[in-house]
Amino acid sequence: MERQAINQLNKLVEEALVILGALGVPLNEQTERRKQRMAKAFLAVAGMKPGNSWAEVQNNDTGHRLVSRQILRYMNEYLGEDIADSSYDDIRRKDLLLPVTAGIILKSATNPDANTNDGTRPYALSPKAAKQIKLFGSSDWNISLKQFLAGQKTLAQQFQRERDLARIPVKIHNGKKLLFSPGPHNQLQKQIIEQFLPLYGFGAEVLYVGDTSDKFLFINEDQLRGLGFIELAHDKLPDVVAYSPEKNWMFLVEAVHSANPINELRRLVLEEMSQDCKADIVYVTAFPDRSTFRKHVKDVAWETEVWIADAPEHLIHFNGDKFLGPYSKSN
Repeated sequence: MERQAINQLNKLVEEALVILGALGVPLNEQTERRKQRMAKAFLAVAGMKPGNSWAEVQNNDTGHRLVSRQILRYMNEYLGEDIADSSYDDIRRKDLLLPVTAGIILKSATNPDANTNDGTRPYALSPKAAKQIKLFGSSDWNISLKQFLAGQKTLAQQFQRERDLARIPVKIHNGKKLLFSPGPHNQLQKQIIEQFLPLYGFGAEVLYVGDTSDKFLFINEDQLRGLGFIELAHDKLPDVVAYSPEKNWMFLVEAVHSANPINELRRLVLEEMSQDCKADIVYVTAFPDRSTFRKHVKDVAWETEVWIADAPEHLIHFNGDKFLGPYSKSN
């Protein structure tokens, strides 16, 4: 594609995502690639390609209806994709799942009673949604959007309510209440804060904890930097960081539900990122149960600790000369 065409396509995809988000499609937890695919599948169903204006959008009333294979081919021909024809089922299962659930796209435009797996049922843009979308970029968009959304709960709002209802509450040392999103990994982090640290933390205060949907659920950046912990990128930090003033120990804890215990490489990375820390470092890998521990035991680094949540009053010491505590860098 020529540069101008690429720029037009990128702009069209960005606008499509703005429209989908405005109409209540939840986008925050989608990967960039998934959002791109969703936007392009939506554009295909709407009959949009680079050079079109949103006033030209097509819908079920105008007769623009495409089955999954046609959507895929449209994306390949007009929207810069090169997707194998055999991947047509991803249109239904992934690319259009949220716009269809949100009511923006009709999944069986000519036969509402068609079977979900019927590859011959065509998709079309809802006429009601199309009427709103045609106004995108005009002075009437915002006013009309309020009217369009009035009295209804969008899919994004429904998802947010479900997440809020399912949040796992945790109180950290200073009384602040955290709300984790649900899931086994976050449940294990909750156990680290509520069980491991009270048992073995010597009054340790949580300075950082992430979440699968919020990588910086809580961070005391000032105190971390004050202790010389300079590297604060969430992709490098362990799951839980806590500090014991009594011992001057910094606990770096990884929660392992399915992968990534503190192995020798991870220990080296953590050691490097904490090399200027004024506290002594204690490395801990936490597992939910012994069966999970057994899967990873061969990878656990020496001079680290293992805590298993279903036996909270016991520790496994991967060392030979001492119990829980830091090692000097010379060891």
